[in-house]
Order: sequence, then structure tokens, then C-alpha cells
Amino acid sequence: MYTLPKKLGAEFLGTLLLLAIVIGSGVMAENLSEGNNGVALIANTLATVFGLYILIEVFAPISGAHFNPVVTLSMVLLKRQPSSELLPYILVQLAGAFCGAILVHQMFDMELLQFSEKARTGWGIWTGEIVATAGLLLVILMAKQERVSGMVACYIGAAYWFTSSTSFANPAAAFGRLFSNSFAGIAPADVPAYMVFEVIGGLLALVIYKYFSNTATTAQPVPGIQQ
Repeated sequence: MYTLPKKLGAEFLGTLLLLAIVIGSGVMAENLSEGNNGVALIANTLATVFGLYILIEVFAPISGAHFNPVVTLSMVLLKRQPSSELLPYILVQLAGAFCGAILVHQMFDMELLQFSEKARTGWGIWTGEIVATAGLLLVILMAKQERVSGMVACYIGAAYWFTSSTSFANPAAAFGRLFSNSFAGIAPADVPAYMVFEVIGGLLALVIYKYFSNTATTAQPVPGIQQ
């Protein structure tokens, strides 16, 4: 059983590395793709899929590998995690996301503190974030435990392409990306809406999960639903 400081350390480092992967691969892809955004997005997607899988495998035994305030909130609401850990988890996730952006800028000899000018707004994009976040939570809650890391990574990789928002699905990621005026950035003015609709997506996932869980207790077992 890990102590809270060790859990928080894992969440901080994991979120830092996740944002470093997302933003750093975006910077590298933008530098090498010669203006081809499709090629840049493919590179960004692949790096995120591989990196996310590794981070979950490494840190899940310590902190649960949330790296995401919506995931932590969901675990608290489901009583799988003490409510006293909610705020500390969220704070270190946000801090880790910020530091991940700064680390990328240091590695690529960019201005360390910057703000994105990339506007991402509109009902289509916000709907994309609801879908992306709800799907992510459903995978986490309904997949078999031993397959969660791979399935989460695969889902996020797919959601990069089928959602209009390119699947942030994570308020900490939205927060961290506002500090990078790069391929993966998001304008600060657009971040609050992202966070709101990500939370809505998470709550929607909980409703769907509860519906199927309640059904599983009164009906015949359904493969893939009953844990």
C-alpha cells in the first residue's frame, strides 16, 4: 500500500511525462512535416498511444495512473478512492501538466513560458470533448483490469481522429497545453469550456456505467459488461 505522498508523486510525474509526450511529439512532428498537418497528427497520435500505454503500466500500481481530474473525480464518486485525495490529486495533475509543457520548451530551445494562440472552440468541438471523455471513462470502468492500459491507449489514438476536438478528454491536458504555442496548444480563453464539457462527458459515462452495472445485477450475465 503506497502512502499519499508517493501516490501524488506518481500522479505528478505521470502527468508531466504525458504532457511532455503530447506536446513534444507535436513540436517534433510540426518541425518535420513541412506544414502537412495530417502527417503531424499521425506522428502526434502514435507517440501519445505508445507513451500513454507505458505510463499507465508503470504508474497504475502506485497511484492508479489517473493523470486526469475527471478520472479521479469519477473514482471518488464511485467510492473507489477516498474523497480526501480528490483535491491533492487534481492539484498535482495540473502542476505536472504545466511542468510538462515547460520541459518540452526547454528540450526544444523554445521560450519557456508561453501561451497558445490556437483557438479551439464551438459546439462541434465541445461535443467532441463530451464524446472523447465519456468514451475514455467507459473504457476505464468497463474493460477488464489487465487490459485497461492497452485499451485506453488505443481508444485515445482512435479518438484523436474520430472526434472534432482531437480528444483532449482531460482537464489537466487542456490546462497544460494552454502554456504551449505549438501544434498541440489551445488558447487560454478556450480552456474553461473544454474543462466543463470534459466533466460533463465524465458524468455521462458514470450514468451509462451505472445503467449497465444495475442491469447486470438483475439480468443474465453479459460478456464484456459484468466484471
